[in-house]
Amino acid sequence: MAFWAALSPSIVEYFEGEDFYRCGYCKNESGSRSNGMWAHSMTVQDYQDLIDRGWRRSGKYVYKPVMNQTCCPQYTIRCRPLQFQPSKSHKKVLKKMLKFLAKGEISRGNCEDEPMEPAMEDAVAGDFGLINKLDIQCDLKTLSDDLKESLESEEKKKGKSSKKEESNELSRSQDIEEKLGSGEPSHSVKVHTAPKPGKGADLSKPPCRKAKEIRKERKRLKLMQQNPDGELGGLQARREPSFCPPKAKSNQPKSLEDLIFESLPENASHKLEVRLVPVSFEDPEFKSSFSQSFSLYVKYQMAIHQDPPDECGKTEFTRFLCNSPLEAENPPNGPDCGYGSFHQQYWLDGKIIAVGVIDILPYCVSSVYLYYDPDYSFLSLGVYSALREIAFTRQLHEKTSQLNYYYMGFYIHSCPKMKYKGQYRPSDLLCPETYVWVPIEQCLPSLENSKYCRFNQDPQAALSSGNGNKQ
Repeated sequence: MAFWAALSPSIVEYFEGEDFYRCGYCKNESGSRSNGMWAHSMTVQDYQDLIDRGWRRSGKYVYKPVMNQTCCPQYTIRCRPLQFQPSKSHKKVLKKMLKFLAKGEISRGNCEDEPMEPAMEDAVAGDFGLINKLDIQCDLKTLSDDLKESLESEEKKKGKSSKKEESNELSRSQDIEEKLGSGEPSHSVKVHTAPKPGKGADLSKPPCRKAKEIRKERKRLKLMQQNPDGELGGLQARREPSFCPPKAKSNQPKSLEDLIFESLPENASHKLEVRLVPVSFEDPEFKSSFSQSFSLYVKYQMAIHQDPPDECGKTEFTRFLCNSPLEAENPPNGPDCGYGSFHQQYWLDGKIIAVGVIDILPYCVSSVYLYYDPDYSFLSLGVYSALREIAFTRQLHEKTSQLNYYYMGFYIHSCPKMKYKGQYRPSDLLCPETYVWVPIEQCLPSLENSKYCRFNQDPQAALSSGNGNKQ
């Protein structure tokens, strides 16, 4: 803390009263209300404390919504990268990028750059910490004959069981089959053959078998006749397609880093490079790439947000995404890149196709904005960049242990386009009254009933709780 105390103090100009302006989410002409101040300069620790109280910056303007009065309450949201596991849709985006880089393949199935493909309800129902525990996903309908025979043999050894019990077992096996097909984990699989309707299980007779199994048995006998020596090698080679080949040595899912940094062939079609550039006109790399970055911003604003040219000029770009009140700081125990504001540039084959504007703070990486080339919307760059920023936060944590979180700005439950942020799990929302972080799963039921909610259910909790990062 001695380092922070030695820095110049933050200088801000507070605007008295509340601002009323047009809401960019619900388009209410005067429904959006906030308090604001102009930050001439600010330490990263002061800004960290502010965003942990619901404030946010746009350029040098720092504002806080009046949560119980504004038309669209905006809740600060943070993801916990150290526990983050990519969902099925996240993996699709990462694999899509790898295929494009390796072979130039372009997937047009979902070319609009929605931050996440699935509906919000799907993400809430899923536990991302458990998704894809099974790296080898097999279809129960194609289990090998050997496995079926062993299970049938096990069934014969069991005592006489009632019709109801067997029916229940069949129901459970069907449930497991559905889970495997959807990628959900299952720790044990039992397959039983149910007796014919209206008849009990008669152990004196051979087990009832489906026509499909009989056909497989005939095919197996035919293969054995063609292979009179009975060598299992040839038979096993023919059976292998019935199983999904192992994708990894263990059943542990691939990490986010494994999926992002998977090695490419030497003759890869494209090359992607991500560069972290300090937001400073004194930095040579920022200065040399400014013109290209600005042109990309204009193209994005006009194509994606339909902004007229006079509203996305160089002045607007500089004020909004290049001017930052944060003073660059490089404490000895901080990350190698230091703290402050940065542009994370995505260079594809020598040109910038996306820029993520981020702040690196003592406890988090805070996402400010993303703009990208609309010609590459098929790569889902909104999702891809968020996953890269989560991985980047994990990388910074290795050197700076207290840097644990990825802040995604505001979560607006009443705005469908902003609900995607809740799909990066695990994540928390900031209680607007006690400033305590609450897991988003606990907040959503309340938000379904009311736009504005106090998430902390402890009625005795003080309004000035301690720093939420230390919870």
